[in-house]
Amino acid sequence: MAQLFEVHPDNPQLRFLRQCAQMLQAGGLGAIPTDSSYAFVCHLNDKAAAEALRRVRGVDEKHHLTLLCRDLSELATYAMVDNRQYRLLKLATPGPYTFILPATKEVPRRLSHPSRRTIGLRVPDHRVTQDLLALFGEPLLSTTLIPPGEGEPMNDAADVCARLDRQLQFVLDAGACPAQPTTVLDLSQGGEPVLVRQGRGDLARLGLQLD
Repeated sequence: MAQLFEVHPDNPQLRFLRQCAQMLQAGGLGAIPTDSSYAFVCHLNDKAAAEALRRVRGVDEKHHLTLLCRDLSELATYAMVDNRQYRLLKLATPGPYTFILPATKEVPRRLSHPSRRTIGLRVPDHRVTQDLLALFGEPLLSTTLIPPGEGEPMNDAADVCARLDRQLQFVLDAGACPAQPTTVLDLSQGGEPVLVRQGRGDLARLGLQLD
């Protein structure tokens, strides 16, 4: 059964975040709040945890998973970006945007797209997420918390517990999140950004007007 941790959204209790980080280090699967709905998270380098994450989300290896990073310095370790892309990333972070980028060798091959060698990366603008990432000390592997067979993300911790209690080790409750996924932009083609999904992130903030 999932352990529910209720934390303050602006000043989360450190002892609860430490327990969540310990569960992730041990290979656990959790649900955490972000600036664009709740997300499933697990340890980046734990193969069994990554497989569990795909299973509970109901996606195969062709679905882009995302690395939640604390800042752009972490992001650059896992993705290759040129100067133009970096300027775009700087405008968007932290915020509700996910960028698909060419993966570096630091990303395990089993986590990148099997044919394109790309990975999704983002820097969330949420105090609880940022504090958990700081405690954990490295990016977390994540995907939007959309249950299998549904099209909308979940944004209430109590609902997540009721629906997925036996499939998670913990749920981090910081109150309701925006009920929108991130805006996803593909920067891996080397040309203009390609809009994959319009979500909470405003394209105008990035100076973009895409079809």
